[in-house]
Amino acid sequence: MGIQGMELCAMAVVVLLFIAVLKQFGILEPMSMEDSSDSELELSAVRHQPEGLDQLQAQTKFTKKELQSLYRGFKNECPTGLVDEDTFKLIYSQFFPQGDATTYAHFLFNAFDADGNGAIRFEDFVVGLSILLRGTVHEKLKWAFNLYDINKDGYITKEEMLAIMKSIYDMMGRHTYPILREDAPLEHVERFFQKMDRNQDGVVTIDEFLETCQKDENIMSSMQLFENVI
Repeated sequence: MGIQGMELCAMAVVVLLFIAVLKQFGILEPMSMEDSSDSELELSAVRHQPEGLDQLQAQTKFTKKELQSLYRGFKNECPTGLVDEDTFKLIYSQFFPQGDATTYAHFLFNAFDADGNGAIRFEDFVVGLSILLRGTVHEKLKWAFNLYDINKDGYITKEEMLAIMKSIYDMMGRHTYPILREDAPLEHVERFFQKMDRNQDGVVTIDEFLETCQKDENIMSSMQLFENVI
């Protein structure tokens, strides 16, 4: 992979693989054409009860029917209404048996666990999914920055970006073609910083990230690839 598009390599992998996993496990089920008589989400037999449907609709860009469909799939896979990190890792390990998805799943879990309480609620899930699928370019880029900024201090360091890239390669396994060199993740990180770190201070700020991405036509076009998935 060349320098073009490397700024959002992890972003693209996040969206495509996350959506693939959701579909594989039935969380993104086909939309039902039946008209629900209930105006609120079904709340039976769950330990965590999500916010009201109207409130979630206001927080996301999903319709009521889409939220109902998403919730049915979420509840089927997560009867308690919560997803912990171990469950998240198990799902990814089953979907990517050829590699080690543990670290990648950890980073992605933290990106969705908005309040950092160690569990992904339905609210966390749909708000993040709404950004990835239907958010503005600015919102998607901020989400990607948050993923890269592992310790949430407002900066992306080379160590953080390298950890993300290594986790992606580990998850995809050693049987990719063409075979990746051991130093490939580090090369990608160096290219990322050559382009993003405008003042060459060794870290990438949110302003540097947004400015560089928004001036790149390839990145802008890639942001449209994930719309209308559901």
